[in-house]
Amino acid sequence: MARSHVRALLGARFEKADASPTLVDDILLVVTELVTNAVRHGGGLVAFDATLDGDLLTLSVTDASPTVPHTVPRTRAATPGGFGWPLVRQLSREVTVTPTAQGKTIRVVMAAGPDA
Repeated sequence: MARSHVRALLGARFEKADASPTLVDDILLVVTELVTNAVRHGGGLVAFDATLDGDLLTLSVTDASPTVPHTVPRTRAATPGGFGWPLVRQLSREVTVTPTAQGKTIRVVMAAGPDA
């Protein structure tokens, strides 16, 4: 549902032939990682919001855990996972983690313009 919401928010902006399909993929990957991590590691998704202001997309995900996201060192190459949080940080222009009464809110700002 979160991915569908963001895709609809971006709308026709990315339907032009010269728009970067990689940018949309990157945005949807960050949405997926944030929501999945909230469910899998954050005690459940409490809130999700996405806003588009010009060429900037802001995503906010609130979960039920006060634990700040971190990367777990990989001890074996065959161990699954551990890539999501580094991807979120790498693909976003800005990432903040704010404690809340319910847990924490992760807010990311991403480029969302076709020329980004």
